Amino acid sequence: MPSLAARELASGTPNSLNYIYLPSAGGGQVPLGSIAHISIRQAPLSIDHLGQFPAAMFSFDTAPGHSLGEAVSAIRQAEHDIRLPVSISTTFQGEALAFESSLTSEVLLLLAAIATVYIVLGVLYESYIHPLTILSTLPSAGIGALLALMIAGQSLNIISIIGIVLLIGIVKKNAIMMIDFALTAEREGGKPPAQAIYEAALLRFRPILMTTVAALFAALPLMLGTGTGSELRSPLGISITGGLLVSQLLTLFTTPVIYLFFDRLAKRAKAWAGVSREQWPGSARPDHS
Repeated sequence: MPSLAARELASGTPNSLNYIYLPSAGGGQVPLGSIAHISIRQAPLSIDHLGQFPAAMFSFDTAPGHSLGEAVSAIRQAEHDIRLPVSISTTFQGEALAFESSLTSEVLLLLAAIATVYIVLGVLYESYIHPLTILSTLPSAGIGALLALMIAGQSLNIISIIGIVLLIGIVKKNAIMMIDFALTAEREGGKPPAQAIYEAALLRFRPILMTTVAALFAALPLMLGTGTGSELRSPLGISITGGLLVSQLLTLFTTPVIYLFFDRLAKRAKAWAGVSREQWPGSARPDHS
């Protein structure tokens, strides 16, 4: 008669695996059942891995009228609400991962854009102060863009950040028009700073208004457009429109004030530097005659 092991192996049941012999370290044969336990239960057909760790993949899509940033925030809030154990870590993949990566570098992106504009303006005007006067128009544009997004119920996403970066190049042209005219009036016409910037604000009002209105007409189709892809274009148009409106209202008033403030500050710095040189020991040359 066949042995019990032979009968189990011939039956083809899971218990037959217990009678499979494996070579041991001492050269003998050890049944699999002595070192492993076999049980029957429900299990997935395949287990996904991310690196060396088992992972479960969940796919999601944004609902109509909602952005990817809102979806990411909702998922993070759900993780916090269910109190995931420390042993479980979650990461995004695909577009959501690219979105989170872009948000981490948005501050560096804005700072790099502002630094680049400052360097270019500094080379153009050969001054350290006048670029700061021009860049003073940027906070009003950023505040206007954020207020417009809040009023429209939009979140600060990648597209709206691109709109704010575009505002850096669009809004500063208001101050450039006034300051360029004021500097020319000072250097060639010999006018005092207060009169020069006053005439610049009056004479440059029309071109500033015309360029702002032209940019607004270009942003309105992005903000009001519907159809496929409008959820991407709308934050761009809203941020540009809000930034242009607020900056247009404030630039004509704030730029002359900041221009005169920096002009007085520069004069005080030059006067202080001249007094300091006179008080430095050994600043006067000895007379060898």
